[in-house]
Parts: sequence; structure tokens; C-alpha cells
Amino acid sequence: MSIDVLIVGAGPAGTSAAIHLSRAGHRVVAVDRTVFPRDKPCSEYLSPETVRLLDRVGLVHDLEQAGAQPLYGTKVVAPRGSSLVGRFAQTTVPPFRSAGLAVARRILDQHLVEGARRAGAEVRERTAVEALLYERGAVAGAVVREQSGARRVIRARLTIGADGLRSVVARRLGRRYHGFPARLAFVAHVGDVPLENGIAELHVGDAGYAGLNRIADGLANVALVVPRRRALESRGDVSGFFFSTLNGFPGIRGRVRPDRMVRPVLVTGPFAAWSGRVVADGALLIGDAADFFDPFTGQGIHAALRGGELAATAASEALASPGPVTARRLAGYRAARRRTFLGKWAVERLVGFGMLAPNLFDHAVARLERHGLGHTCVGVAGDYVPASTVLNPRFLCRMVL
Repeated sequence: MSIDVLIVGAGPAGTSAAIHLSRAGHRVVAVDRTVFPRDKPCSEYLSPETVRLLDRVGLVHDLEQAGAQPLYGTKVVAPRGSSLVGRFAQTTVPPFRSAGLAVARRILDQHLVEGARRAGAEVRERTAVEALLYERGAVAGAVVREQSGARRVIRARLTIGADGLRSVVARRLGRRYHGFPARLAFVAHVGDVPLENGIAELHVGDAGYAGLNRIADGLANVALVVPRRRALESRGDVSGFFFSTLNGFPGIRGRVRPDRMVRPVLVTGPFAAWSGRVVADGALLIGDAADFFDPFTGQGIHAALRGGELAATAASEALASPGPVTARRLAGYRAARRRTFLGKWAVERLVGFGMLAPNLFDHAVARLERHGLGHTCVGVAGDYVPASTVLNPRFLCRMVL
């Protein structure tokens, strides 16, 4: 078959691109090796700005009806006990609405897949990419293997890689880089975790951090993120490692009980990964396939959804003219990503590397809370307060001096 766009991966990035491209009149096929609904290790945290993106594709009401929980802000607890609370409603820049959402990826991804199908995209589950097709040096689609074992050729003017941290498309397009700090996440669903209504928690320790986030009535997402060398200790007993390490955080000890685990621990990472090329002749990358640094700010889903929008805009412009979709035609996408995400990339690294100095991190958290700047930080992490608000000498001095 021959189509306009083949999307590899039907998570938030892939379905976002599929919805917007289908609405623009393009023939789109998205393939994914799994079947939906599916579980996915993720913080399951959606800021108000992420909710704005979901509102654009008409899914907010459905998610709320499916049990998504309101999310009003985040509490950060530093290694030596300092803490701050940031609330979306109290930021200097008004958010899309005063609350974000917390929802399981089984629910979110399923609704996005259904939204893509309603928009006109074809979504093929249990379909894996085996190889990319090339014509005159340009990507021209892919060979896919269906659940039955049958192989099919899908020819496309543009192929979008949205297949995550271990992206097949990214590896075919060029070198995949893995940097420092290399952290892995262990994520479970646990019942009866005591949490303040609508406030997610992040607890930072000397060897990593942990997040608590209520995603349904009586159910919390519990995530533990540690360096790769520490993660090696989990071999042979992932659950035991997960719960014993969580108990090493004073603010979590005793609150997350093994006998209340509802979904087993899932592992993902290492993070700090990026692709050498995000555009090539006939192809581009979005979401984690393009880059992912660290989940501390909880905005991987926002980056995926927004990246899908940016890709759809650039792809529509490139597809408007006949002939090959060259990397030159897609250069606007690369520039748009940089404009959109550069500030956030800097903030992510500031926080990610700051955690490597526990005393300094603790001091900074105490200063931020003392000056009432926690709300600003949460707004920046939530992508609706400009990163420049914190990436300037005056703010940084107030944070550490």
C-alpha cells in the first residue's frame, strides 16, 4: 500500500501527530507492536498545559469521565528535609485552567488511539517494523510484521519515528546517544498511599528520587528513579529493591506498602538519550525517539503531544508540494523544536545535575520556598511559565545566595 504518512509508534507522540495530520486531510497509518489498552512506566502526570493540548484533540471530558484525578500542584522534598509546594493556580502566568490531571497510561493511550481513529487515521496494533524502505537514499516507508507473522510493505512519502527510547527508526536514521546522568525508573501502582488531595510529591535523596501521584480513587502512581549502577541491585528481586529503596526516603517510609501493590513494577530507561538526526530525507523523529533527558519535571507527555503537533505542521507543509519530502523541506520542524523546547531542556538539566549535589539542592529548595518561588518553578516545569523566568541571574541568585 502507498500512503502519505507512516507513523511508527502509537503512544502520545504518534497519536498526536496522527490526529493533526488526519485532520489536515492526509492519509495516515500508525503501527504499534503492542495492543491497547496497555500499561506503560510513566509518571502519569499532566500539567494544565498538557491538558490544553488534550483539549485541542477533544479528549479532556472523556478522560475525566474515565476517572482522571485533578492535579493542583507539586510538593518537592529535598535530601536534607527542606520542602516547597507549588500550585498551578498561584503562578504569575495564568494556566489554561487551575488543575492538571493525573491518569493511568492505559486510559490515556487508549483514548488517544481512539481519537486518532476518529480523526481518520488507521491504527494497526501488534504490528512491528522490521526494516525501513529506501528509494534513492531517502526513507520511503517500512516493512512491517503483523501478529500472524505476515510481512507487509507500507510505502509512505514521510515516515515518523514515535517509537520511544529504544526507537527502531531513530537507530536506522543515525547514531543514538546516551549521556549522563544515566538513570532508570521503576514504576508501580499502589493502593492506599496517603496523599494530600491533588498534590503530587517528589522526594529527592542522595542516590535518586521518588514520585507519588494519585491517578484514581485510592490508587497512586509510585515511581523510583535511580542511577543505572544502583539499578543493578534490583536483579533477581525488582519488587524487593523497589520497596526497600523507597523506605530509604524519610518522607515516604511506611507510606507505600508492598501488600497494597496493584500493578507490578515496570522498568524503563536509561534516560539522557537523544538522536543525532531528528530529520532525514523522508523521515523525522518525535517524542522520546528524538530525545529524553529525565522524568523529574513530569512533562514527557507534554513534550510528546506538543512534538506531535510540531511534526504535523511541518509535515503538512512538506507534503503540500509534489516530489520527495527532503530533510531540507523538514528543516522548519527542527527549528520549531529548538524554539519550543530549548528553555525546558536547560531547566531539565539544571535540575537533573543539581540533584547530584544534595546539600546545594536542599539549600536551593529552602530558598525557593522562603521567597515564595515554588509556584513559579512548578509553572516552568509545567511548560506554561516561560523558562526564562528562572534562567536568569536574578532568579538564580535568589535561589542559592
